[in-house]
Amino acid sequence: MKDKFFEAKTLIGILACFIIAIPAWLLGKQFPIIGGPVFGILFGMILAFARRPAVFDKGIKFTSKYILQYSIILLGFEMNLFNVIKVGGQSLLVMVFTLTSSFVTAYFVGKAMKIDGNTTTLIGVGTSICGGSAIAATAPVIRAKDEDVAQAISTIFLFNIIAVFIFPPLGHLIGLSDTGFGMWAGTAINDTSSVVAAGASWSSAAGNNTALAFATIVKLTRTLMIVPITLVLAIYTSRKIARAKASGAEEGNNFSFAKVFPWFVLGFVLTAILNTFLPIPAEVSETLVMVGKFMIVMAMTAIGLNTNLKKLLTNGLKPICLGLCCWFVVAVVSLVVQHFIGMI
Repeated sequence: MKDKFFEAKTLIGILACFIIAIPAWLLGKQFPIIGGPVFGILFGMILAFARRPAVFDKGIKFTSKYILQYSIILLGFEMNLFNVIKVGGQSLLVMVFTLTSSFVTAYFVGKAMKIDGNTTTLIGVGTSICGGSAIAATAPVIRAKDEDVAQAISTIFLFNIIAVFIFPPLGHLIGLSDTGFGMWAGTAINDTSSVVAAGASWSSAAGNNTALAFATIVKLTRTLMIVPITLVLAIYTSRKIARAKASGAEEGNNFSFAKVFPWFVLGFVLTAILNTFLPIPAEVSETLVMVGKFMIVMAMTAIGLNTNLKKLLTNGLKPICLGLCCWFVVAVVSLVVQHFIGMI
């Protein structure tokens, strides 16, 4: 690790991200549909217009890369593998089909619209798995630029907002059961906060918490798909880099698979195992998860600070169209698979 945490130059940049992330986190609590990460990126991009001393750059880079990875490890304390196994039998088939359809759609639509490969991957992952958390986990593996991450997060955020408002009335129109809506929301809405918001809206009308509870568990189960997807992407990226070096397109001969392997994902799995099998008090797990989510806000703030807003807006329409295609396909496939397995 080149950027050591305890170096003064690194600490200054980290502290700056920490301070900026505080109001973003608080606003995210007040407006959970939007969420702290989106506010963090927004604040960072606004502040990026001002010139900043170079002394901040090292810590900002550290935060956008390493703090982001550490945050994913802490999110494992949100997982209970027994609940995953319980719900997995009902939701696994739906998840496999939605995941596959999202990636296939992202690949072909991204190619047709000539969208950058990393942006395409991040939007596909964010749509099919779990929004910002999946993007955060995938970005370092595929060596995505900060602009790619900001573009993907912004696109996912847009469709999260839309989903919260249109899923409950559409669910009633289609005639979904509480469990059916919970499965639909849990597999077709991207971010956890938006899944909870949609599930709460449905449960409020239904007079029970069945849809909300089921949607939340399905969504957390879906989060575990981060593990196989990042491992597959790590293998793909390592082979891509190896080919580039062999052809002379990329300099350097010291290629190592360990450099692109997502070690932090193993940390995520370990914390999930610890949370499942050790008698960790709920308050401790919840605090650790909260710290992890705040670290994501810090990382998104750092990404915003390194993002060119003008360039982001110029290239914004195509990723939004890609996000719309992926989101629509996932929502439809989720309903179709549920129909064939007899859930609706």
